[in-house]
Amino acid sequence: MDKSYEQIFENNKKWVENKLNEDQDFFKKLASGQSPEYLYIGCSDSRVTSEELMGLKPGEVFVHRNIANIVNTLDMNSTAVIQYAVEHLKVKHIIVCGHYGCGGVKAAMTPEDFGLMNPWLRTIRDVYRLHQEELNQITDEHKKYDRLVELNVQEQCINIIKMACVQERYLLDHYPIVHGWVFDMKSGKLIDLNIDFEKILSNIQNIYDLTNSNWMKNIKKI
Repeated sequence: MDKSYEQIFENNKKWVENKLNEDQDFFKKLASGQSPEYLYIGCSDSRVTSEELMGLKPGEVFVHRNIANIVNTLDMNSTAVIQYAVEHLKVKHIIVCGHYGCGGVKAAMTPEDFGLMNPWLRTIRDVYRLHQEELNQITDEHKKYDRLVELNVQEQCINIIKMACVQERYLLDHYPIVHGWVFDMKSGKLIDLNIDFEKILSNIQNIYDLTNSNWMKNIKKI
């Protein structure tokens, strides 16, 4: 068997020992249930973790990852995760976190046939189409890709805000709030894009009101 594969189990043993040394009840507590305040939707890139870069512990963040942190409402995987997190776990914050140098974003803008990946990458091409006037004015290719990473995060946040379960829960509890972040691997820093959740929600209600006709009256009172 590959030595690197075996090393994983050795690492696990050491991790268990360290956790028990810190807290003998660590795994009892872990097995008792979860009540995370955060839903983190990030990229599958192996260099971009979730709990580690946020400084959180197991049980503190509910995680969904896919190529280029896409939230496509036709994708049952991401929508099921969001609905479960919102309705059952009652998370207070939903975070979409992209990262500079994202291979998925770059692939989407490459004139190449990626086979089964094509429909997935088309979502990112749609983001470019929506913002092509701004992006076409950026002459530096690296800066253009970085900006597309940011705009992709923004559009995925909007896709989440469109969801009925998010709108309904926010009307009742003022949560969850949707945030857009970008991880800069060169510095290790998280960058908050300062997505204006309430403004976006208010602006899209005339089209994406999935609750009831009194929603706009209620949201203006919040």
